Amino acid sequence: MGWFEALVLGLVQGLTEFLPISSSAHLRITAALAGWDDPGAAFTAVTQIGTELAVILYFSTKIGQILRAWFFSIYKKEWRQDPDARLGWLIIVGSMPIVVLGLLLQDAIDQTFRDLRITATTLIVFGLILLVADRIGKQQRTLDHLTVPHGLGFGFAQALALIPGVSRSGGTTSAGLLLGYTRAEAAEYSFLLALPAVFGSGLYKLTDIGKDGAPAQWGPTILATLVAFGVGYAVIAWLMSYIKTKSFVPFVIYRLVLGVLLFVLIFAGVLDPGAGPHL
Repeated sequence: MGWFEALVLGLVQGLTEFLPISSSAHLRITAALAGWDDPGAAFTAVTQIGTELAVILYFSTKIGQILRAWFFSIYKKEWRQDPDARLGWLIIVGSMPIVVLGLLLQDAIDQTFRDLRITATTLIVFGLILLVADRIGKQQRTLDHLTVPHGLGFGFAQALALIPGVSRSGGTTSAGLLLGYTRAEAAEYSFLLALPAVFGSGLYKLTDIGKDGAPAQWGPTILATLVAFGVGYAVIAWLMSYIKTKSFVPFVIYRLVLGVLLFVLIFAGVLDPGAGPHL
């Protein structure tokens, strides 16, 4: 991977990680259209560390409160009903599905799920699910209403994002809306819930960089991660402001158009669903 390729993919990662349009799908599609090799699940996982560092910076005060309350709740009974302590435990509960499924489906994640036909399908199907959730969700609950079953519901939705095209933020936000949470509260929990999973996955996949026999491209990978961090922070700030008054419909339309276009390019022979374009 060259420096320019890393720069482009870092920009794509930062721009799409927090929007409900699937960053893994966009990395996969960008590489295919440009004629580059599939960056792979390992590259995606490592660059996501950059975007999650942006989450830590943006929500630093909230995360500090959660960690403090959670730590005290371990050995101080009076802290166990603290909302931030409960949220800390529920982030752990919500992280369990993706940890288990990520380990069980590792080969499929690295290979089968990266077929562009699957990506196109999930872009369309989960775009429609987001539309329904945005339309019928009551949007009355806050994170103070979060329960263990709801945390697991968010968690299983996050686990679906192991498939490119689903979108981590899109899946978890859809689940939150269907459970009655507001857009902003569902998005916030989605971002917080991603932290353990993304950091765990990124660190786990670090050893896979260069595993295919090619020299490990640490310089470009680090560049992509840093770019993703900077761009990702700006996107979080914009999105949290946007969803307070606007719906997810523009993102749904984008997903549907991209999914259909991807199918057209595949069936026209422009894109090989398992590789890059036919030149």
